[in-house]
Amino acid sequence: MTDKIRIGIVGYGNLGKGAEHAIKQQADMELVAVFSRRDPSSVGVKDPNVKVLPLDEAEKYQDEIDVMILCGGSATDLPEQTPMLAKLFNTVDSYDTHAKIPEFFASVDEAAKPNGKTSIISVGWDPGVFSINRVMAEAILADGGTYTFWGKGLSQGHSDAIRRVDGVKAGVQYTIPSETAVDRVRNGENPELSTGDRHTRECFVVAEEGADQEKIEQEIKTMPNYFDEYDTTVHFITEEELARDHAEMPHGGFVIRSGNTGEGNNQIFELRLQLSSNPEFTSSVLVAYARAAYRLNKEGQTGAKTVFDIAPNYISPKSPADLRRDYL
Repeated sequence: MTDKIRIGIVGYGNLGKGAEHAIKQQADMELVAVFSRRDPSSVGVKDPNVKVLPLDEAEKYQDEIDVMILCGGSATDLPEQTPMLAKLFNTVDSYDTHAKIPEFFASVDEAAKPNGKTSIISVGWDPGVFSINRVMAEAILADGGTYTFWGKGLSQGHSDAIRRVDGVKAGVQYTIPSETAVDRVRNGENPELSTGDRHTRECFVVAEEGADQEKIEQEIKTMPNYFDEYDTTVHFITEEELARDHAEMPHGGFVIRSGNTGEGNNQIFELRLQLSSNPEFTSSVLVAYARAAYRLNKEGQTGAKTVFDIAPNYISPKSPADLRRDYL
């Protein structure tokens, strides 16, 4: 039995909790420590053998951790934390601000490569699993159109973004696909759809006492990269309503490529995810790619990577020979 891959987690919100559970399901991994900006005594990890430590002590654990899984938010946490920690550890994160991924990649690559570390960015189901399927579908069906629909479901990244608006105490955001648009794509129409044609966004917000709700609503609706291109509705509710009606975190969606081959034969390539827990699925993807970060680093492949750079055998616990025998 080879030594287990030693994992650290940064951040113990919904994603960090999901990562702890996912690591337990992997026979070749062990969780060494959770790092948090909160008081460690307030962070209740499930396994009493796992250390809970202040984030500013992470540097002391370079020799004890093979891969650090970064579970912060994309709005403000990861742009700061990933380049900082990529100098010290192999890392995996779920940065999901699509428009800023190229510059984020560059900043992480600049931090990781000179220090001999491997950092896999933007891992999850979108970006991540959906990204791979978009590339595969377009490569296979060269003549056609690719459509991604998210939801109906609770978006972690967008919910995190609205919670950072001044005056917001708590809140969640749901992404809702247009059924009409989905049907048109599945029918092979290849419609021209604007960003707003594909989805609407619905926010449920608990405002701080005395906060200007009109100002909060306007700031959410005009937020670049998150809401400004969508028909967005903002509902103000109580904390009790939030706890009662919005505690679950379902999500999912579709990648659909409608293409033509030969003499006008329409072909539909579709991947569907239906998730009862968005953060637990995302964290499961992160944990699988932690294995890839470890293996790539052992091979000397350093710097920033994305899911496009990584063959499936790097994320599987099975050997290449087993994969050829059992899955090919």
